[in-house]
Amino acid sequence: MTKVDHHLWQRFWAVATPYWRLEEKWKAWGMLALLVLLLLAETRFAVLFNQQTGEFTSALAARDEERFWDAIQLCLVLLMLAVPIYAFYYYVRDKLGILWRRWLTNRFLDGYFSKRHFYELNSNAGIDNPDQRIAEDINTFTQRSLYFLLILIGAMLQLVAFSSVLWSISREMVYFLVLYATFGTLVTLFVFGKVLIGLNFLQLKREADFRFGLVRIRENAESIAFYRGEAQESQQIKRRFTEAFNNFNRLIKSQLFLNLFQYAYGLLTIVLPSALIASRVLSGELEVGSAVQAAGAFAAVLSAMTVIVENFESLSRFAAGIDRLSTFSRVLAGKAEGSLRSGGVIVSVHASRLALEDVTLQTPNQERTLIRNLSLAIDAGQGLMIVGDSGSGKSSLLRAIAGLWYCGSGRILRPDPEDLLFLPQQPYMILGSLRSQLLYPNKDRPIADADLLHLLERVNLPDLAARFGGLDLDLDWDKLLSVGEQQRIALARVLLTQPRYVMLDEATSALDVANEESLYRQLAASGTTIVSVGHRATILKYHQQVLQLTGDGAWLLQPAQGYRFG
Repeated sequence: MTKVDHHLWQRFWAVATPYWRLEEKWKAWGMLALLVLLLLAETRFAVLFNQQTGEFTSALAARDEERFWDAIQLCLVLLMLAVPIYAFYYYVRDKLGILWRRWLTNRFLDGYFSKRHFYELNSNAGIDNPDQRIAEDINTFTQRSLYFLLILIGAMLQLVAFSSVLWSISREMVYFLVLYATFGTLVTLFVFGKVLIGLNFLQLKREADFRFGLVRIRENAESIAFYRGEAQESQQIKRRFTEAFNNFNRLIKSQLFLNLFQYAYGLLTIVLPSALIASRVLSGELEVGSAVQAAGAFAAVLSAMTVIVENFESLSRFAAGIDRLSTFSRVLAGKAEGSLRSGGVIVSVHASRLALEDVTLQTPNQERTLIRNLSLAIDAGQGLMIVGDSGSGKSSLLRAIAGLWYCGSGRILRPDPEDLLFLPQQPYMILGSLRSQLLYPNKDRPIADADLLHLLERVNLPDLAARFGGLDLDLDWDKLLSVGEQQRIALARVLLTQPRYVMLDEATSALDVANEESLYRQLAASGTTIVSVGHRATILKYHQQVLQLTGDGAWLLQPAQGYRFG
């Protein structure tokens, strides 16, 4: 086994084995044992069918009518017994595959949403299209793993069963088979192996990039239409497709030579068994049926010994998927090379208040320092307004307070997560009902309908529920509501939750002054301490401090009273 093969096997083992060792292991092993028993039955029937084929062929050659019809009747009986076994085998195989997929998908999703990996992966260039890896690569992994495992087990059973048949007819054919199968396997692995695996890996990536580009256009269709950017978007999408197309062209050229070898290798088996045994049949030493039986056994044994040759194209695609899934798994487990946390880290400390101590903040790739040595405390009721030019690091500072960005140094003291709520400029509308929008992210919180309707009145959306059929109709709220309405829904969540601190990153930018004033007044009256990124002087009175960022890492902290916007 080469170093590459060993590395691939280790990656496969790391992804595959947990299902067979953890909570669902008894069900998994039980279904696998049932599949092996069904494979044993299938192999036995295959041997019997091969024998009966030889029997009625010999009967025809001998013109023995009674012998022929007896063989046909036995074949029909075997057929009635074999069909349910074959059908049930595929049912159990697919059932085990979907159960494995469910378990592995849940495991990856748990890792994806833990420690905010779903957010951090956006800045990890080594993990492209995590959605595709979860939705498609896991499905391919479980289905193909079972498929190849059962092919291997079936091949071993087939090898044992038919080798004895072939050995009893012609030992020379067995010796020839061993040499022939060894030659074919070595040529496939060492001549075609590495190139096809690499091209298949690239093809998965190119196809995923192409699909991601199409999804992105659908999600941003309105903005693209306003800008009339369809020509540029079309050009970008066509470029991504061209990359997939060109790589696929290279892939099918490599597969052409593999197919030439595979078909020549396989078609020779039509001639070889008869050629090897012809002299004994022509001399009368063997019946014609024995020759047919030997040809069937030869094909079965060769198929068992050349599993890699026959399935190499599928194996190469499977190997590429293993590499993508294994890399993703290692990142979720925090074991990837070049980890996101490789540089200096801002330390998070649990405390009763919110404060920053000598914090230096860098971008996640550590290419730029946004803020240097910032120290400030935000006590209860002492709101903070963050101002500065675009790109000075205002939103980035909120990300650091939330724990999303941590490259740099210093300490951030923060209370329990439920005491902090962050609202970005573009509100997030989940898939679901109006009720779920208001309760997000605590959807199971028991709130009476009357209270939710009153909450909508407080954010100046009194007719919203009536307009869209009540609180429980699932709709696409991103498309139905304006940005201003979405921002008011987001602020309604704050009024409902009443956290100790709320971080507003221009979260009222789409509102008129009257609506903004009303919402800030209600937030202040609720006892929530407000931290705002903003540019309007009208909200200054709801804060006690102003943090001005200059954009070169410097900062200035001063009282809000008397502050004047430049």
